[in-house]
Amino acid sequence: MRSKLHELATVQMGYSFRSRLETSEGGGLAVIQMRDLMDNNTVNCDDLVRIDMESMKGHHFAKRGDLVFRARGSLNTSAILLDDPGKAVVSAPLLRIRVKKPDKILPEYLNWYISQRDAQIFLTSRAEGTFLKMISKQMVENLEIALPSIDRQKIIIELATLSANEEYLLHTLTIKRKQYIGARLMKIAKGEMN
Repeated sequence: MRSKLHELATVQMGYSFRSRLETSEGGGLAVIQMRDLMDNNTVNCDDLVRIDMESMKGHHFAKRGDLVFRARGSLNTSAILLDDPGKAVVSAPLLRIRVKKPDKILPEYLNWYISQRDAQIFLTSRAEGTFLKMISKQMVENLEIALPSIDRQKIIIELATLSANEEYLLHTLTIKRKQYIGARLMKIAKGEMN
């Protein structure tokens, strides 16, 4: 079964601030920006910029389980909010995607699906602009999603997580091995080892 994204989730434009963000350490509102989206397609809430802004309406706030979509640039994937960001808003040009039918699709599955080849081909082919590519909210809403059962979605998420963990461990092992061999070879070069 397949469904369009807009049938399963709401897509909202990120909040467009009229001027440069004036950060305030004790500010009551956190702002999720492009730099907060991690390579593993999650949102890092540890260092969100905080601002003083009281006039924000509740429908702008992000919450745990929301996806933040990279609508501008060469990488058009999403990142999921695994933690509660508190009182936080997604800034433009990012889009916020919120699942409205959790009985049909899991946010983690949707986040995984958006970064897969079929979705990426669809999104890339509809990007506009010559220098800085941009994907419109309407194009994201028209993305077709393959929709297995919730149980199968859970299995896919679990296997994808295990695969990502394996990839991370292998990468870390490669770096450590290079460092170890480099240190041993340096000792040989300095005559500290035979």
